[in-house]
Amino acid sequence: SEENAAMLGKTDIPKCVVENVRNSQTPPSRWTSNSLEDFSLFVILNLAQWPVSKESLVDAGAVDVVKPIMAEGDLQGLKATMACSFLGASWGDFPETGSAAAKSISELMTNIIEKKGKDGQYAYGVFKLYTATKAYRDLSDAAAEDEASTKVLAVPSAVALCFQVVSDLVMAADDEANGGSKYVPDVKSAEYSAGAICNMLPAILQAGDPPRKSIQTEKACGELATMFTQYSKLEGTSEEGKECALKAAEEIKAAGSSARPILEISHDLWTQYRKREGQPLDQFINQEKGIEVDESGPLDFLPCVNSDGQCSIL
Repeated sequence: SEENAAMLGKTDIPKCVVENVRNSQTPPSRWTSNSLEDFSLFVILNLAQWPVSKESLVDAGAVDVVKPIMAEGDLQGLKATMACSFLGASWGDFPETGSAAAKSISELMTNIIEKKGKDGQYAYGVFKLYTATKAYRDLSDAAAEDEASTKVLAVPSAVALCFQVVSDLVMAADDEANGGSKYVPDVKSAEYSAGAICNMLPAILQAGDPPRKSIQTEKACGELATMFTQYSKLEGTSEEGKECALKAAEEIKAAGSSARPILEISHDLWTQYRKREGQPLDQFINQEKGIEVDESGPLDFLPCVNSDGQCSIL
């Protein structure tokens, strides 16, 4: 917990666990479960995610000690990757231009939500959703200075997962909504997911080439803008969460005039998930807005009576 991290951060424990990893003569791939090195890295990961203890690890040189372990690609690599994202490692520090980090953390988020572990690495319950979503948010912070880097993170499956975490919290807070999720996220997880979306917006909202109109993009922008707006109004949403949500809502809503391929695919994956969960698909549709159609087009059988040749389907 944050309270325990605050207490431990004032002791020599951060320095000790960093030194345990630094002085290890055993390759990380050969660390056994609950060995001194394995335990020390797990402590580093848990302390790194809290601002109250993070600085103690930074002062102890944790980033330089943990960075090489990211390349391991197994459980130790995953823990090192999340720890480095918490500790503010630069984007260039992550192996394979960040793609390995993005894949492993988004996979962890998926497994937590689906209540399963990963064979040979971790069991369900070892990691919390707020830890995984914060790691993804902090990773997107490192990538945010360069649009090309955010593209590595903004794969539709990961974007849809962030949409899902935020919308599931909105659904859980709506007493009148039917359906739900088998995993109800906490407020912190939703905040971190919204933050990741904000950081990835340049890539998510990249227009198609050549530019074209798209009804699917327009629909996606409308629903997602409504969803983020509703999230911003939830009791318990932090100021940072509100700021990210309203920024996302504004930019997404303004992007509906042109096709956005990544947004379209991400929205479709999110919609498929909601169908599987039996959630109402009209939850985030603005019912007050009509769709203008020209009566000379394929809907000319409608009894439009407007003098300008247009009508609204409500």
